[in-house]
Amino acid sequence: MGTPMRRSSNTNIWYTRRTNETMRLIITTFVGIIFGFFLGVSFPSLSLTKVNLSSNIFPSVDLTYIEDKYSGLSTQALLNVWSALKGRRGSHKFNNTKIWIPTNPRGAERLPPGVIAAESDLYSRRLWGLPGEDLIIKPRYLITFTVGIEQKNNIDAAVKKLTENFTILLFHYDGRTSEWDEFEWSKRAIHVSVLKQTKWWYAKRFLHPDIVAPYDYIFIWDEDLGVENFDPEEYIKLVKKHGLDISQPGLSPDSGMTWQMTRRRDDTEVHKDTEERPGWCSDPHLPPCAAFVEIMAPVFSRDAWRCVWHMIQVLRRFYNFFTPRDGEI
Repeated sequence: MGTPMRRSSNTNIWYTRRTNETMRLIITTFVGIIFGFFLGVSFPSLSLTKVNLSSNIFPSVDLTYIEDKYSGLSTQALLNVWSALKGRRGSHKFNNTKIWIPTNPRGAERLPPGVIAAESDLYSRRLWGLPGEDLIIKPRYLITFTVGIEQKNNIDAAVKKLTENFTILLFHYDGRTSEWDEFEWSKRAIHVSVLKQTKWWYAKRFLHPDIVAPYDYIFIWDEDLGVENFDPEEYIKLVKKHGLDISQPGLSPDSGMTWQMTRRRDDTEVHKDTEERPGWCSDPHLPPCAAFVEIMAPVFSRDAWRCVWHMIQVLRRFYNFFTPRDGEI
């Protein structure tokens, strides 16, 4: 008779424990819901798409999906999680330092100075070997001619006057480049072909100061100049001696109609002013009696060209002369 009484006692105890566990689960769930509600409304919501998460931590997480599903996450809660993740990944160091160097070229302010190559050149390069072995001699002067094929013999005569210190650049306004291959020097020259353009159109687009920076002087010449009496190296010596930033060789006195300012004089190495016909000069220190060179054969120093290049196309066309003052551009 004792066995049935023992079963009844065990059943009551099991029922009581189950009831207590159910109530504890209900109360815990209710308290969690209340706590989560108040936590959510106590902080502003955060858009996860505006947080820069490392791709190493979340390599395949769709942030837009997270934003839509959990838009109630608080800012502080997310930052706490982020700090914890950073702490766990102690082997990885994050460098959030921002680079901004205003002296870098425009558009490259965020680059470290060591990776910037602000200038280039027109030197030809091999397709193999060490770059430092490409050039035995680096030319110091650049001469450009705007040419058509009918003037090829005149250009050939001019180029033969040049030394290895010159890089030769031909702008072809007639598109006929292959016919220059009969000259050996043409194979070393640089050829640019665009139909029916002026030399200042070419100069603006292909002679940026950062590209021609390696050259001490830039010659921008017409195709029809006679150079029988011209010695380029001696001319450069005079330019350096007298500190001329913009200059031109003196024209032969029998070369036809020229300004007195641009005629060669035998009584001086360099002249910066002259006397013109009566009534032509309102001021003896201004063109056409002083301070100009004609655009047929100008020679620019590196610094002068950096200044002049920025003036090209400010006006619709160039006037027939540049007007540099002494020591200025």
